[in-house]
Amino acid sequence: MSQRLITLLLLTIAIIHLLPLSGLAGGERLTALYGITIDDPNLAILLRHRAVMFGLLGGLFATAAFRTAWQPLAFIAAAISVGSFLVLAWTSGPYNNAVQRVVSADIIAALCLLIAVVLYYLRRQQ
Repeated sequence: MSQRLITLLLLTIAIIHLLPLSGLAGGERLTALYGITIDDPNLAILLRHRAVMFGLLGGLFATAAFRTAWQPLAFIAAAISVGSFLVLAWTSGPYNNAVQRVVSADIIAALCLLIAVVLYYLRRQQ
């Protein structure tokens, strides 16, 4: 039972990380994701690359959902990804509603991660 819940939690974290992949479509999609106008092609390149990196993380989390040996690595990567974004958001001052949605999604991911880690280690102690 706990392994199924860990799988579901990791898949939730994966989906949250895969959502920015739509930013690869270009400026309009990036504007919808982050609520900012992307007039500078350099910024578009950086944000589209961010989409690729989140796709890689999402792939790791989805794979780890079904490969228990990968789960500790996925937990560390998720903690760094989610934790760093939340710290940056909370220490950077006000942000727009689109970024607030990202913050909310990362809070959900952090809660999923916390539960998954606890379940993983409780299961290993049995």
